Formats: sequence, C-alpha cells, structure tokens
Amino acid sequence: MSTDFTGLRRGAPLGDPRLDLCDLYVFPSPKDPGRTALILTANPDASPMHPDAVYRIAIDNDGDLRNDIAFNFTFSEPVNGRQKVDVRLALQSEARVDAAVGSEIFGGLDVSFSDEPHLWRSRSGSFSFFAGARTDAAFPDSTVIAMAVELPTAYLGAAPDVRIWARCSVNVDGRFQHVDRAGHPWVSGFFPDDADRAEFNADEPNRDQGRWMGHLIELMGETGGYSRSEAIDAITAEGTLPDVLTYNPRKPARYPNGRTLGDDVADYRSRFLTKGRTPLTDFTPRQDFLPDFPYLCAP
Repeated sequence: MSTDFTGLRRGAPLGDPRLDLCDLYVFPSPKDPGRTALILTANPDASPMHPDAVYRIAIDNDGDLRNDIAFNFTFSEPVNGRQKVDVRLALQSEARVDAAVGSEIFGGLDVSFSDEPHLWRSRSGSFSFFAGARTDAAFPDSTVIAMAVELPTAYLGAAPDVRIWARCSVNVDGRFQHVDRAGHPWVSGFFPDDADRAEFNADEPNRDQGRWMGHLIELMGETGGYSRSEAIDAITAEGTLPDVLTYNPRKPARYPNGRTLGDDVADYRSRFLTKGRTPLTDFTPRQDFLPDFPYLCAP
C-alpha cells in the first residue's frame, strides 16, 4: 500500500520493499471474456521476493468479507539472482489461515527477472500463472514484481459480484505479522500517520467500516469540504470501505468495478477526495499493454 493519491511512494512496511504491495488489478481476459485476470504487484525494487513472506490474493464470494478463495504465493531463498515460486489454492476455512496452505497448483517455478517471461499453465488447463519483473502500469518508469493468475470467471463464484483484496504477511519469530494489504487503489493517502497505516494494514476488511469510517469522513471534510452525510454517500457509492475491490463480471470492467491496467485511478482518487474539484491532469497511466497474458510489459 505504498502509493498515495499524490503519486508519491510511502515508506515500505518494516522498511523492506519486498513486503510492499503496490497495486491490485481484476479484469476479464481481452481475448476470452470467460476468463478473469488477477494481478498483484509488489516490491518496487523488483528484486527477489521475501522468502519468509506469504503474498495472497483473497476472494470473498458470499458477502461476509471473509476469504472463500485464496491464492497464496511463496518464494524460495534467492540463489545467484534466481528464485523459485510456489502457488497454493486454498478454499473456505483454509483460505483464512495465515500460512500458505491449500492445494499446490504450481510448484518450484522460475521467477522471471529477464525480459522473456516464463508462462505456466496448470495440468487441468484452468489456471495460467506468471511471476516476475514487469513495468509498473501506474508508474511507467518503475519496475515491480507481478504475480498474475488467470482463471475461468465461473470459478470466482460471483453472485453477482465478488470482493477481492490482497495481503502480505511475514513470518517473524514463528508468527505471521500482517504488514501490508491492497484493495482500492491509492488508499495509503488516507493514512498519513504511520501508526494508523500500520494498524490498517494489519486489520481485516470486515472491521474497516466500524474502525475507519469516522477517520475517512473527517479526511474528506478536510480535503473536499464534504459534510458528514455527503462523505457517507460518496463512500457508500464507491464502496471505499471495506477496502476490497468489488467485481461484477457481468458489467464492464472499469474501476471501481474491478480495475484494469489502464484505469486512471490517480485522477479518480483526486476527484473523489476533493469532491470533483482537483483532477490530476499531469499524471497518465500507460496504455501500451501486451495483448496476451500476463499483459504487463517487460521492464
């Protein structure tokens, strides 16, 4: 959660860029509308990932804001600049376990640090996967590590929508510490105080409204002159809290219904916080993406 609405990077969790979640994307495959891409970017240094961390994309498909499906990504110790990644698929109660549990759908795959991506497909053919260095869609001059999964849209279990978010947890002395999370884009600008941001990152989406609604209402009063009722209406309309991306695959994908790689979320977020008064006209995301999975361009 390192990107705020001004476009500046905030400090990494625990001072470690490897634990820093950047952006979460959810959109249909451009070539097959029956498939959905889930992409989590992290580590703005684009170096090997933390071997004691669990990076997770979580999906709630029944509206209780608890994980029903989780893709867990774990990385090996890097050796001579090379690294392996495992992907586990956890369902229901297993999807709520901090550790990387579930069925292994990809194991010991090479992370792509070169221009040529290693692309993988599961034995069943249902899942495609990529992990490696890619150009940051939000900051075209930056490089990040992308973890990308493409799967049949029906697997999400949308009825009619799902809620998707990401988490980074790191094993510290035998216990997992939740150090970052990602849902709506550029939310870290809501928490200029380091202690508040750390608490938010460690929390669960089902606590967001009760814990953080008052904070966001106050912030929007300061940034946009919102009254309390106006702020609540805007938060409700966007679904800002809880901090999860809502995605209805039957509707066009454009933030806040999912998020595509080319969505101008900087302008959107600035207008949201200032009640439409301040667009970010000097900030434009790149639009030249790959036509095929994993869609993000090589660095």
